[in-house]
Amino acid sequence: MTLQVYLAGEIHSDWRNEIINGARDLDIAFSAPVTDHAASDDCGVAIMGPEEEDFWADHKGAKLNAIRTRRDIARADLVVVRFGERYRQWNAAFDAGYASALGKAIVVMHPPEHGHALKEVDAAALAVVEHPAQVVQILTYVLEGTLPR
Repeated sequence: MTLQVYLAGEIHSDWRNEIINGARDLDIAFSAPVTDHAASDDCGVAIMGPEEEDFWADHKGAKLNAIRTRRDIARADLVVVRFGERYRQWNAAFDAGYASALGKAIVVMHPPEHGHALKEVDAAALAVVEHPAQVVQILTYVLEGTLPR
């Protein structure tokens, strides 16, 4: 049976492709949020019409993105949540909390200096790593029971 993996969090680096390429020989179906930042921000006003205030434009976009995110997290067997170095990813923390509330297996990825700030998120995770290659190793172990060579 295909493992369903949702890749949540930071959208400013290539970490998702590193995991997808590293796991290409595994039976995994990946899903993710829209990673085109402009499209993600503008989806609400592009589909439902303009707003005079940025707050309401963002509100519309957040709600549309939540439809996709909720569906994909609900379908996932495993949720990988990446917190990047530069940006505060409130959405990543929310995704981790939502996944935890649904009882999903969570792998959190972040640099070591974020350990204190993310201690509650890390406590909900079944694994905490720093690099995409470690996520690939976890996926390989889960599906094949083998350790890295």
